[in-house]
Amino acid sequence: METVILAALGVGLSTVLGAVMGFIFKGAARKYSDVTLSFAAGVMLSASFTGLILPALDYGKWALAVTVLGIFSGALIITLLDYLMPHIYTAKEGGELDSRSVGRVLLFVLAIAIHNFPEGLAAGVGFGAGEGGEGLFIALAIAIQNIPEGMVIIGPMLSAGIKPRRTFVYAALTGFIEVVGTFVGYFAVRLATALLPFMLSLAGGTMIYVIVREMIPTSHGEGSGEAPSYAFLVGLALMLVFYALL
Repeated sequence: METVILAALGVGLSTVLGAVMGFIFKGAARKYSDVTLSFAAGVMLSASFTGLILPALDYGKWALAVTVLGIFSGALIITLLDYLMPHIYTAKEGGELDSRSVGRVLLFVLAIAIHNFPEGLAAGVGFGAGEGGEGLFIALAIAIQNIPEGMVIIGPMLSAGIKPRRTFVYAALTGFIEVVGTFVGYFAVRLATALLPFMLSLAGGTMIYVIVREMIPTSHGEGSGEAPSYAFLVGLALMLVFYALL
């Protein structure tokens, strides 16, 4: 049990560590917000496939159908949240209010939070099934992935005008959700195992939908040249390196 607690805290605190690093480099992140957002899109697209969708395909003969259903379910959830989420306004320079940028960023953060839960769940299932080595491996992979995740969500939130304290709280909450997922997977391993492929693919669907609908168009819509495109590829390649090494 002590190992599970330490692993759960590790995956959660890695997000906080990434958030702290994001604040350290916040000046650059705000100046190059399009590049930061595009890098985040690359990180999350790679993580969505390597950490969520591809693992979901390994769960039995119905895995493909369940995975496809989960992807579209995730996209539908974000679509509904986009309509139902109340508008949160922030003052831009000169006093003009801009709700669109905040809404987009919060959808991005929400999608990360949703996708963090089944990641924690996967680690918890490994421990709960008595496969401590697999659980530790999954937890380590998640922790490494969470550092750049924590970093990349800071810049877009600050650029959208969200206050630093609230930005840090939002980032920390995305990590806390992963801690909760780890314990849920550990204590309800049979149920979690049955639901895991759907939840993994649902989380992947939420991320891909947000990336395609909001992150890529936004990061390439302000005349930033080729930099956002290359930043996207750098983020994608970085996560592929982590995946290959682990």
